[in-house]
Amino acid sequence: MIINITKNDITALILAGGRGQRLGGKDKGLVCYKNKPFIEHVLERIEPQVSTVLINANRNKAQYQAYGYPVIQDSLAHYQGPLAGLLSAMPQVKTRYILMLPCDAPLLPLDLGLRMISSIAYYPEHILLAHDGQQTQFVHALIPTRLQANLEQFLAQGERRVGLWYAQHQVKSVDFSDIPEAFSNINTPEQHKSMEKNHP
Repeated sequence: MIINITKNDITALILAGGRGQRLGGKDKGLVCYKNKPFIEHVLERIEPQVSTVLINANRNKAQYQAYGYPVIQDSLAHYQGPLAGLLSAMPQVKTRYILMLPCDAPLLPLDLGLRMISSIAYYPEHILLAHDGQQTQFVHALIPTRLQANLEQFLAQGERRVGLWYAQHQVKSVDFSDIPEAFSNINTPEQHKSMEKNHP
């Protein structure tokens, strides 16, 4: 059965809560690309595609709040990864789905939401993961908010691995093999320089 899903059923969650250890401890969302912080690129691209936006950040909260979106800090201490950010945001989400995104992918597909919506209509109980033709993009995911209690239990057991949590649920890949560069992100200074050089 095909169900009717629109962007009004989706909240975007931008993950900007990491330590940025391989980037010298920098707050990735505030690192600049083309003279503008990564977070601004992501916000500009995702905002038209969803009902509302949340930002998960554990540092520089005032700077993120300046963009006009709710900023949610991890409820778990010590930077415990993407799933900790997701769980912290879930109680504030009023929509059926959360579109989880990293803060350091400024070339985000302009039709990310549309492609996810097209797939979720056929698989409404699944977790959807973007696939760039080479690999699955685990933090570009459309997740049913009904999984909040399950995620809370998973983290309470001491688990943190995103792939392991997904493996406990029904999962479908969404094809983005025509635009693999849209998922380019940074983890090191070298990758940052390469992105500036190779994506005019």
